[in-house]
Amino acid sequence: MNKITLHRGKDKAAWQLHPWVFSGAIAHIAGKPANGTVVEVFNAEDEFIAFGVYNAFSRVAVRLLEWNPEREINDSWWRDRIQRSIGLRKHLLTDSNTTVRLIFAEADFLPGLIVDKYGDFMSVQVHAAGAELVKEVIIDELVAQLNPKGIYERSDLKSREHEGLADANGLRYGQMPPEFVEVIENGIRYQINIVEGQKSGFYCDQRDNRWLTAQYAKGKRVLDCFCYSGGFTLNAFQQGAAEVVSVDSSALAIDTLKRNVVANGFNSESHQAVQSDVNKYLRQLGEAGEKFDLIVLDPPKYAPSRSALEKASRAYKDLNRRGLMLLESGGLLATFSCSGAMDIDTFKQVIAWAALDAGREIQFIRQFTQPEDHPIRASFPEGEYLKGLLVRVV
Repeated sequence: MNKITLHRGKDKAAWQLHPWVFSGAIAHIAGKPANGTVVEVFNAEDEFIAFGVYNAFSRVAVRLLEWNPEREINDSWWRDRIQRSIGLRKHLLTDSNTTVRLIFAEADFLPGLIVDKYGDFMSVQVHAAGAELVKEVIIDELVAQLNPKGIYERSDLKSREHEGLADANGLRYGQMPPEFVEVIENGIRYQINIVEGQKSGFYCDQRDNRWLTAQYAKGKRVLDCFCYSGGFTLNAFQQGAAEVVSVDSSALAIDTLKRNVVANGFNSESHQAVQSDVNKYLRQLGEAGEKFDLIVLDPPKYAPSRSALEKASRAYKDLNRRGLMLLESGGLLATFSCSGAMDIDTFKQVIAWAALDAGREIQFIRQFTQPEDHPIRASFPEGEYLKGLLVRVV
């Protein structure tokens, strides 16, 4: 087996079970490992640390898999890890919840692999060379565990470029998913598009937060921004919202949202779906003097890396300033960031600046995070990406 030796003093994170070894930490490579193949990692004193998969293209040169020197990294190892991940989530699959994230990459000791279950179908994303080399084993084990009607791959992530991998989309097992697959979350029916929808088809990471936010929606006028297929909108209606305005720039998202409102029997006369740039629409609402009781801001990732954090902070501040200006005293803002580079304390500070610029006095009354099928591994804090705040204007 190929052997990688780390520079003296660059082994601390690896000993502490962090799964990433950056290229700058490598002192010597014995052999010529192909991208995605298993390597042994040692410290400068020639002590074994862990097994990992190597990739010369990536800044993360080795993704560590196993710290027990007695455990061989073979097909059985991958199958065992998949079985464990699925076993920890089976209790989440009920009649009122038929969608769940089955595998969450590094958090489940399976770097580069994301698997979501949508009713009778699965969506798979592979964004690391190690998982790419055993993709057939992964698909076979998913079939053995849950026997889905079909498995569709959506490996068109930017991160594949950094791994030296081309995009890979297409059917990997069974039946092609229909244009709209029905799933149930929090007892609400969703028509989702696995093949053409955003990410892997649906954002199940907001499951808990949708329900929690909706507890404040009864009898209220709600504005759901970056609504996608309507998660916050539908939960608000389920909890008795008087009126909801939903905004997204995607025509597919708005069309899917409308289907979901009808599928759940909600009053479409109390719903307005708007295809628009959210910042532009918020500006128009402000100019028109519109006010809301509850506003949801769930934007895409503004800070893909720490180098983008300053620019992203300005974007988050301006977005939230516009939202806060549409609230009267007592109004609520549920605001989110899915940027891993922005921690909760920084996010609070950005919202505080936004309130200052909007001339609003605010209170933080609840914090949101990602649900249990998106666990945060203690040795991999980078897996904590979703955070949110429920803000009250006073």
